[in-house]
Amino acid sequence: MSSLEAAGPVLGADGRVLDRIVLRGLRAVGRHGVFDAERRDGQPFGLDVALHLDVAEAAAGDDLSATVDYGALAEELVTVLTGEPVALLETLAERVAAACLARSPRVVAVDVVVHKPRAPLAVPFDDVELAVRRVRA
Repeated sequence: MSSLEAAGPVLGADGRVLDRIVLRGLRAVGRHGVFDAERRDGQPFGLDVALHLDVAEAAAGDDLSATVDYGALAEELVTVLTGEPVALLETLAERVAAACLARSPRVVAVDVVVHKPRAPLAVPFDDVELAVRRVRA
């Protein structure tokens, strides 16, 4: 099970499981981290997001305006990854989640997984992931 599925489904107001739009494997070089070298040199970051929403209206009308334009969202999220540096993955994940929720009021919740495959660890590893779920208030 991937980190996107670990939190389980999100239910709509009617109790049905919401649909998901998933962007997996977005990549960009960012300058996030605690250490000076991370800020100076940059490193690759990855991003997976799952938007929870009801897409029935969009499907019935074949209408992009009734859903989320994931192409535009992908570009915005890469801009977040390459944007203003932060020290913590937690802060980066919050920025990504906020951008996803701001994209459309149809998005009820978002799951975000930030990947830092070249984190400065002293032991062998494959990836560092931080996963968060944020629900529209």
